[in-house]
Amino acid sequence: MEKILDIIDMIAYEKGIEPDIVCNIVKEGLIKIAQEEINPNYEYFVEQDLKNRTLRLFYKIVVCADDDERLKEGNLGVIALSQVRQDTKNIQTQNLQHQDINIGDTLEYELSLDSMKRGAINKLFLTLEINLQRQIEDQLLNNLRAKLNKIVAGVVVGVDKDENTFVEINGIRAVLAKKNRIKGEQFKVGQTIRALLKFVGVGKGGIRLELSRTAPKFLEELLTLEVPEIKDEEIHIYKSARIPGERAKIAIFTNNARIDPIGCCVGVKGVRINAVSSELNGESIDCIEYVQTPEIFLAKALAPAQVLSVKLQNTDDDGSEQRFSHKAIVQIRPDQKSKAIGKNGINIRLASMLCDCEIELLEVGSAPSDDLNAQDNTESKVEKTGIDALQSLFKN
Repeated sequence: MEKILDIIDMIAYEKGIEPDIVCNIVKEGLIKIAQEEINPNYEYFVEQDLKNRTLRLFYKIVVCADDDERLKEGNLGVIALSQVRQDTKNIQTQNLQHQDINIGDTLEYELSLDSMKRGAINKLFLTLEINLQRQIEDQLLNNLRAKLNKIVAGVVVGVDKDENTFVEINGIRAVLAKKNRIKGEQFKVGQTIRALLKFVGVGKGGIRLELSRTAPKFLEELLTLEVPEIKDEEIHIYKSARIPGERAKIAIFTNNARIDPIGCCVGVKGVRINAVSSELNGESIDCIEYVQTPEIFLAKALAPAQVLSVKLQNTDDDGSEQRFSHKAIVQIRPDQKSKAIGKNGINIRLASMLCDCEIELLEVGSAPSDDLNAQDNTESKVEKTGIDALQSLFKN
């Protein structure tokens, strides 16, 4: 057991654990073995001998009178005063001289680690190994839980027949289910990918991790990595909505009047937003400035369509499950309806998710182009009538 503190430092370095934690595990192991091998009634403690780079094991005994009843009962936690004065060789006291020891004082006896039986030493190392492994797993689990809903990177180690992708992260195998993968993505073994850590748990097989590349939070975290103003909290993300692999809308705002939130997120020539889109397999991303007025925010969410008016109303509570808490009646011109709906209804679906309301489009009036044509026809008729009238004057 010589230079045990050096061994502890080496173990801590190899396992990536703080030396104090490893040292405490060793101390607890020594006390546990002493309780099993010597006596469970003693109060044990371990001190570090920094000079000799080792650990010293002690147990405490209370000094009692020679006629104390506890001595007759065979209580090993007490010792007679007369015996203390006779046997002083192995007694180590703190701030006390042996001749000054009185009844009620606590004495500390040292146990030689070298004299421990081989079986006790083997049991000690087994306990140490188990506790170290448990500490490593707890530390790894805490580190992973700290990364929950954050982006993690790992290496693809396999793809099963159901197209679920298995990714190794810090020695732990995580699963990226097919439903959590962007449509059209294909991964190969050995490829490094990024994903959102969606779930961290402990099961019979150990630590269980689930990843996602389709969650709206993945888009938000990617944008945070690309836009320093978001990381510095100059720009805030209000909410995002995605149809993975196709299109997404993200609402942002800032309290700094000198910052253009849309311009910062898009970047010069779209370099920032394009980097995020590339990671999402070409997903088109619309940045929308969030405003607290719900009607204005909904009108912005329906862009590129131009909205005439928005009226919000509560959904009827008929006892059935309602997906949205509000309904919006949006007045729009006929020529803007297709823009508001979008291809396969994507635009209006994203706006509904972003604003958390059901949207009903109501066509109002005619298209502006029709009005302009009608106006042109009217002007031409007026002009023609005026010429005809002038010609009639010359004829007369």
